[in-house]
Amino acid sequence: MFVYLVRHGEAKTEEEDPERGLSAKGFREATSTGAYVRDRGIKPCIIYHSGKKRAAQTAQIISDILKMQKGMVETKSLAPMEDPRIWVQRLSGANEDVMLVGHLPHLANLAGHLLGGGTKDDVADFKTGGIMCLKRLGDDHWVLDWSISPGFS
Repeated sequence: MFVYLVRHGEAKTEEEDPERGLSAKGFREATSTGAYVRDRGIKPCIIYHSGKKRAAQTAQIISDILKMQKGMVETKSLAPMEDPRIWVQRLSGANEDVMLVGHLPHLANLAGHLLGGGTKDDVADFKTGGIMCLKRLGDDHWVLDWSISPGFS
C-alpha cells in the first residue's frame, strides 16, 4: 500500500484572499504535481483534503488530472494542527492507495509518526506543492519510497 502526502500549492496572502486560495504559482505547482503523478501511472483510490480552500483546490486539480473515479473527500483530520495519530490509525486498516492533501505541520508530523520518529516536524521538508510517497511493508512498517518538490523536471 502507498500513501501520498501532498502539501497544498502556494496560497495567496490573507490580504489578497481571506480564505487563502491558491496563488497563480500555487495553481502551477498543483498542476505540475498532478502531471508528475499521472505520467508515472500513479492512481490513488481516493484523495482526502483538509477542506481549507488551498488544499481543496490542490486536490481538485490533481483529481481532474488523474481523472479520479472516486474523486476527493473533505476531512477535518488533515487541518494544520490535527493529531497525526488519527491518520496513523486510519492507514493501519487501509488496503488501497490514498492521497492526503494538507498542511504543515500536520503532514510532517504524520510522516514522522509513520516513519517511526514520532511527532517530529523536521522529518520532512515539504515545499508547497511537494509530494512524499510512503510505502507500507506490512505490520504498519512504513518507508519513504520517494519525494519531489516543485521545480522538478
